[in-house]
Amino acid sequence: MNDGGGAQQRPLRVAVLGCGVVGSQVVRLVLDQAGDLAARVGRPVELAGVAVRRIDAAREIEVPDGLLTTDAAGLVAREDVDLVVEVIGGIEPARTLILSALEHGASVVSANKALLAEDGPTLFEMAAKAGRDIFYEAAVAGAIPILRPLSESLAGDRVTRVLGIVNGTTNYILDKMDTSGAGFAEALAEAQDLGYAEADPTADVEGFDAAAKAAILASLAFHSRVTAADVHREGISEVTAADIASAREMGCVVKLLAICELRTGLVGPDGTEDLDGGEAVAVRVHPAMIPLSHPLAGVRGAYNAVFVESDAAGELMFYGPGAGGAPTASAVMGDLVTAARNHVAGTRGAGESAYADRAVLPMGETRTRYHVAIDVDDRAGVLATVALAFAEHGVSIQTVRQEGRDDDAQLVVVSHWATDAQLSATVEHLRGLEIVREVTSVMRVEGGDE
Repeated sequence: MNDGGGAQQRPLRVAVLGCGVVGSQVVRLVLDQAGDLAARVGRPVELAGVAVRRIDAAREIEVPDGLLTTDAAGLVAREDVDLVVEVIGGIEPARTLILSALEHGASVVSANKALLAEDGPTLFEMAAKAGRDIFYEAAVAGAIPILRPLSESLAGDRVTRVLGIVNGTTNYILDKMDTSGAGFAEALAEAQDLGYAEADPTADVEGFDAAAKAAILASLAFHSRVTAADVHREGISEVTAADIASAREMGCVVKLLAICELRTGLVGPDGTEDLDGGEAVAVRVHPAMIPLSHPLAGVRGAYNAVFVESDAAGELMFYGPGAGGAPTASAVMGDLVTAARNHVAGTRGAGESAYADRAVLPMGETRTRYHVAIDVDDRAGVLATVALAFAEHGVSIQTVRQEGRDDDAQLVVVSHWATDAQLSATVEHLRGLEIVREVTSVMRVEGGDE
């Protein structure tokens, strides 16, 4: 990019793609904090343009005359644009616009978790080729600073596990079910009434949003390329009030968790580990029971939190609002200042770190525990038959209790650690037993050492 004469005095010009909930707050902050931004960056920072779908749409803020445009492609290709903030979301046209911005010499700040989880490497490669930055702190957990700590503060440490509540909608729903006894449908309806859930909540309640964030977290934590397609995903729509109550009886609470783990040794189908097999990454999103003693158990409402375990630092907790216009814009602005400083200094950030190139384990080879509720005939030998089904698949039982009498007998079994494939095979075996009327609930249990 050619700044022309007097480049040291020329303001840095920012193009913003999108002026919705987040974009409008970014625009507001750039305008309101102009003095502070100039002091932090070393050069004035001003808006070059704001790309929108419709000029006449209602907006939360008043954008100064002449800044709004429907020509996003033209805006990012302008020679006077130094930094591009992308907050439109989705795959296209966001990908094309970001690649064009980088190609034309602008650094990029994005909040686009879906695009980064699907095709991050393409963006990183273009940024490296162009000698420009691409930052994306706002793509995961809103205002919570988690990506930079993983990529910078913990760069000299070995992260072994990242466990997160990274979707506020699902956390609100599960928290409501736990505190009020409401069913899933009732809790979802309340979340929609309060604006925590979209009219179509599929991306949240089926785990797609959390899976994209898990892919980004795993990529940074383990220095390996992980995409959303690598993440095992289950949502919360099948979680029942009975599941919540059963968790409470165990001293647990149900949360939708994004779980990223570094496994030493590849786990084989028989459940044994080949310690000479090196390291692999396991990434999954699903509802799980966690003990009330775990720090994540106390994360309430629509808040997010990420729990990080590493060799040297030990256990770290990052907590705060995970969504919303102003909180997410705060993370965008932090990246904007960093990118602007680099531009002024003529430097760029470290870029993508994927040197480890670890394999991603399939879900069947991931080690976990199960909570299984089984409606059974109330007669002699039932417990022994159920225990034998677990044993035949190499799964050890940690606890078992019987509830009800006569026609309402139910067994609740919690397993020890085993591969997910072993546990899934056990559940299918149970469903085929004559004495089993129905396997009414299957949920993983997290927390505690193996």
